[in-house]
Amino acid sequence: MNKIGIAAVGISPDPPDKQMKFDLKYKLGFPLLSDPDNKVAKAYGAWGEKSMYGKKYEGIIRSSFLIDERANVLQAWYKVKPDDTVPLVMEAVS
Repeated sequence: MNKIGIAAVGISPDPPDKQMKFDLKYKLGFPLLSDPDNKVAKAYGAWGEKSMYGKKYEGIIRSSFLIDERANVLQAWYKVKPDDTVPLVMEAVS
């Protein structure tokens, strides 16, 4: 997406060594940042209550954000599927 002036960055609570393995496996092509204490996730509303098999717990809510050069959130997508992120961003910027 760099051709249209958009830079992608991934953020997760995983440590950098785990992120590097993930990046090598999936050949992402963009930087991954570590957020081990979930401060960034909480600030963007991407950390919260989830449930699996009726059990409630707190965790990462897979999210994508379109942020301008002044750090303003232009669009936010929560519970987004990874394959949907690029099409959603392209739709938002077109």
